[in-house]
Amino acid sequence: MGKDPPFTLTNEMMRLVKDIAAALGGIRGAEDLEKLPRLRKTGRIRSIHSSLAIENNSLTIEQVSDIIDGRRVIGPPKEILEVKNAFAAYKELENIDPFDIKDLLRTHKVMMNGLVEESGRFRSVDVGVFAGDGSVVHAAPGHSMVPGLMNDLFEWLNTSDADELIKSSVFHYEFEFIHPFRDGNGRMGRLWQTAILVNWMPVFAWIPVESIIRERQSDYYDAIASSTRAGSSNDFIVYMLKAILDAVNAVASDAERHISRISTRVRNLLKALGNDSASAAELMERLDLKSRKALYDNYLKPAIEAGLVSMTEPDKPTSRNQMYFRK
Repeated sequence: MGKDPPFTLTNEMMRLVKDIAAALGGIRGAEDLEKLPRLRKTGRIRSIHSSLAIENNSLTIEQVSDIIDGRRVIGPPKEILEVKNAFAAYKELENIDPFDIKDLLRTHKVMMNGLVEESGRFRSVDVGVFAGDGSVVHAAPGHSMVPGLMNDLFEWLNTSDADELIKSSVFHYEFEFIHPFRDGNGRMGRLWQTAILVNWMPVFAWIPVESIIRERQSDYYDAIASSTRAGSSNDFIVYMLKAILDAVNAVASDAERHISRISTRVRNLLKALGNDSASAAELMERLDLKSRKALYDNYLKPAIEAGLVSMTEPDKPTSRNQMYFRK
């Protein structure tokens, strides 16, 4: 690879970068997602489910959600552990230094703990990527070359003045080409591109680019293969920029719909709650309401469904000790 990964900046790439910047403006910054906890949670679940599904994890998105919520799920123990590990790794997104190779190794240990012996260490064997028929798709560089190649890649990452969207895509491709770990390379490559983007713009922590990759999985591998044949990551960069653009547009659209469903009554409820918890009786008094049913139907129910308000006893919604608080 050398210290400078080969790629050529094209007009198409610059147009896509510009389109992504405009689409990010539709989210109006990370603040909107900070106000929409359900949307954030959905994005995180979709990221984890999609990235693992690409690696043939068979659990449904509902099962992944239940595992993350701590519920018991019937399924292959290895796949359940993959979900738990991925959730732990994604929780670290905003604390990761994506420019530090030590953080990469630490995060791989979290992602692959209990799944591969060499978790948190570069591979000590030679590996290849194989198609379903057993044919070799990509023979990765020899294991003795991995530390040097990864140091070169991180040196470039730390010194390149390329746009962050371009830089993260180049890193993703080169990472997959090197295949530095015995296992977990796909999920780590996708996570690390997200980590680079989160470092640039925190809202990317909640944008499930992985779900777009999963929808276009064959194109993902084709882009890697064509870039390898060409000796340049151009095709992969364009693929990733298109995926990022579509993921950002989808989240912006979801955020707009979500915000539009938050009625004036719900906004008044949030104001009445402030930073405290309150009972239904207290809320009725603060909102000057006479009907408990009106409080629930017009204020509490839509706020709970929007993920803006929680109950202290969610398993006993009609409990006389029930209190409500802002999430």
